[in-house]
This record gives sequence, structure tokens and C-alpha cells, in this order.
Amino acid sequence: MSDNLAPTFSGFHALRMAQIVRLSGPDAIAFAQAQFANDIPSLADGHWQWSAWLTAKGRVMAVFQLLRIDSQQLLLVCHDGGAEAMAEQLRRFVFRRKVAITHEAALTASGALQRPIAANGAVLAMLADGVIEADVGSDALPRALHIGGNHADQGDDAELAWRQSDLRLGLPRLEESQREQWTPQQLGLDRLSAYSVKKGCYPGQEIVARTHFLGKAKRSVALLRATNPAAAGQTVAQNEANIGTIASTAGVLALAVLPLELAEGALSINGEVAVIEPLLDGLAR
Repeated sequence: MSDNLAPTFSGFHALRMAQIVRLSGPDAIAFAQAQFANDIPSLADGHWQWSAWLTAKGRVMAVFQLLRIDSQQLLLVCHDGGAEAMAEQLRRFVFRRKVAITHEAALTASGALQRPIAANGAVLAMLADGVIEADVGSDALPRALHIGGNHADQGDDAELAWRQSDLRLGLPRLEESQREQWTPQQLGLDRLSAYSVKKGCYPGQEIVARTHFLGKAKRSVALLRATNPAAAGQTVAQNEANIGTIASTAGVLALAVLPLELAEGALSINGEVAVIEPLLDGLAR
């Protein structure tokens, strides 16, 4: 099987898809706690976590980074875009809470395949010119994210290299067709510590908690390397039977939702061989 992974890139690269939503006001934390899957009051100021926004049926609409700047300000980094639609839909649930929800269209995000300058783990760093830095990698694959600043777009190869690094670390990148299709467990969001089964109610919480405590999760993501680039929604076959579906792609890499217990036999996508590769640990925050 040929190695068609994207080349790496140097320095910081403007991430084309990343968009940012800001929640600000005295009720920002309480509002986010009622809407999103992770436990936000337990997150310290100046720290960040992975989180998800679910439907009432426990299906994932978005996976994002949630940055707690202070007690009245949160930033959501949506790596798959859709910030304006998300902000508009969230505003419908504000009611009397004192929170403003805005799509920060002028605020950019850039990534680098290198260790952060000052951020570490879940701890954010405030750099010069108001740039916020986050550590979005691991010892196995160092990466840094800058919010703010002005970094160049280094082209399609750089964008693909970043997206492939996401998939290698187990971060699902959901295009429109794959939203509202999967539970957090099926997408392996436990590997990112991106949801809580102990906090109070939020959309989909009952289904997430029931699946967790009753041990009903039968599927999760696996990293596949395909012979040729695949597409989200395509099936994965084994022994002439369809056993799973591709949720995210980046060139010849794909995250597929497969049974936790696989039978013996080669996997294939579109009749071509696909092999399972190990996911890299260390992205949980």
C-alpha cells in the first residue's frame, strides 16, 4: 500500500475551516453547562477542554474546543466551521439568561506541528498582541494552536497535514453529512474526555449516561489507512459484509465507526484494502 500521507509544513498555518463562537456575560458558564456535554464549572479560568453539542437523542452535532478565558467569557473553537449557524441556534435557548453569543468572524485560528511556545496541556497561554495559545498535541505528535494573530495559508498540503494529524489523535472532523449521526461513544469522545456522565442535565445526557453505565457501547472509532482517499459515509466491509461506516476522512486516512470486537479478516473500502493503524494517545484535556 502506497504512503500518500500529506507532507508536513513549517511554522503556523491558517486553518481554513476553524471558526470561533464567543459566549460572554454573567450567565455564560451556566448557559454553556446546560447546553454542552462537558462539565464547565469544574474547568478553571485560563484552561480549556474538548466538548460536544448533542441533539436530544444524544447524537453529536459538533465537537469543539471550549476555552474558559474567565468566569464570564468562553470561546468555542469549531474546527469544522458552522459557527454562525451554531450561534444562531444557541441564541434560541438564552431566554432570560445574561449571555451574549456571537460568531467572531474576525478572529482567526492557526496551527503548527510543533510544541507550543508557552501553553501546556489544558493550560492556555496569553502571548503578545493578545494571541491565545493552546496545546493541542501530545508527546507523540506535538501541535500548537494560536487564536488571533495573522498567519498565512500554506496551501492544500498543509491543510491536509493538519487534518490528518487530527484523525491520528482521534479527533473526529465532521462534515455536514455526518452531523447528528453518531453518539459520543461511537465517535470515541471518551478518549478526549469530551463529555461528562456525572454533571446535570444537558441535551442528550440521559442517553449518554445510560450507554455509559449500562455498558451498551458496542462501537467506536478506529483509524484506517485506505488504498485511495475515501469519503465520509462510505461503508467498511469485512468477509463480504458491511460492518461499519466512515465518519471522518483526510486523504487516505479515515476514522470509521466499527464494532469493538472484530472478527478475523481483512477490511476493505470500495473493494480495496484498508488497514487499522493505532490511534495516538494524549489529546484528552
